[in-house]
Amino acid sequence: MIVMVPRMHVLIADKFEQSGQDGLKSAGCDVTYQPGLKDDALAEAVERLRPDVLVVRSTKVNEAALAAGALKLVVRAGAGYNTIDVAAASRRGIYVSNCPGKNSVAVAELAFALILALDRRVPDNVAALRQGQWNKAEFSKARGLFGRTLGLIGVGRIGHQMIARAKAFGMHVIAWSRSLTPEAARELDIDYQASPADVARAADIVSVHVAANPQTRGMIDASFFDAMRPGAYFINTSRAEVVDQVALGWAVRSNGVRAGLDVFANEPSGGAGDFTDDIVKMSGVYGTHHIGASTDQAQEAIAAETVRIVRTFQETGKVPNVVNLAKATPATCALVVRHLDRPGVLAGVLDLISGARINVQEMENIVFDGAQAAVARINLESVPAPDLLEQIKAANPNVLELGLIKLG
Repeated sequence: MIVMVPRMHVLIADKFEQSGQDGLKSAGCDVTYQPGLKDDALAEAVERLRPDVLVVRSTKVNEAALAAGALKLVVRAGAGYNTIDVAAASRRGIYVSNCPGKNSVAVAELAFALILALDRRVPDNVAALRQGQWNKAEFSKARGLFGRTLGLIGVGRIGHQMIARAKAFGMHVIAWSRSLTPEAARELDIDYQASPADVARAADIVSVHVAANPQTRGMIDASFFDAMRPGAYFINTSRAEVVDQVALGWAVRSNGVRAGLDVFANEPSGGAGDFTDDIVKMSGVYGTHHIGASTDQAQEAIAAETVRIVRTFQETGKVPNVVNLAKATPATCALVVRHLDRPGVLAGVLDLISGARINVQEMENIVFDGAQAAVARINLESVPAPDLLEQIKAANPNVLELGLIKLG
């Protein structure tokens, strides 16, 4: 049997593993690799090359790029998708997908590297030695992690990795997450906290692991830092947008909080550039260059997941990990059509629905074994009148039965 699979053109606009490029080509895709595209150059490339799929990592995908060509899918080769104008993609019927969980180990490893660096002042040790200074008396001052309390804000895939590592260090773990329940916390052998502020009050070290979205923007605010213990450690390897940067600066200056940060409010848009965020100049703040996911292991896993997403879309039309499908539609009812599996049955049903000016929100058609009969479920924005149902039933003898289900 020969299966005809449409050949897709994939534009990769960021650095991407060779294994991923090879995987896409093996899947039958035409691949254009142009790392470093951004802003107007990205929009121009999308317009000129007219790819079906755009793959990015840190590059921002704005409305101009989405409108420039004939994109069907944008894949963020990473866990987040806040660099993509998802609303603009949704308006144009462009799928947006990502690769959640594939970098969770790498991010957790960096978070613990920052915790250890803060506790043992590793960067300051290195700087002093390079300047020819030996100061064992000063750098011998450290609290140690054993028996300390790690507080997590967010208990997703990265949070789970943090829990495992904290236990290996002999730490006590407390956590808050919108999805965490007391029962789930007991299963994880951690202590449930009712709010982020409760975590801040009880923890020696707080590590943030939430996605950037309208609900989390600025959630780590002045009241949160007010609740933190003087001299506590604050780790952010998620997104800068979830933290009130002014409040963080106050906490470092006035409350003795020490911070380990991998994300910043004023990051350069590319892989290199000038950096002017004053937070990194503060004593007690250690920073890294947004490298949480940047291990060979993580990037290979992300590349493999990107290939899986594109291959699945190419072969089935479905998109794994899609982030911009409606969670709820305006549909008020479902029209259930039991019918013989014959050409034109559903086309006739849809023509009559369209003629009645009723909008279809979603539909599926399930075929029974033997391909003789099927059931279609058509979600409608408004309830069809009884006479319309009679027309649908009378229009085609292959329509066996109609039913209505109220939604919501």
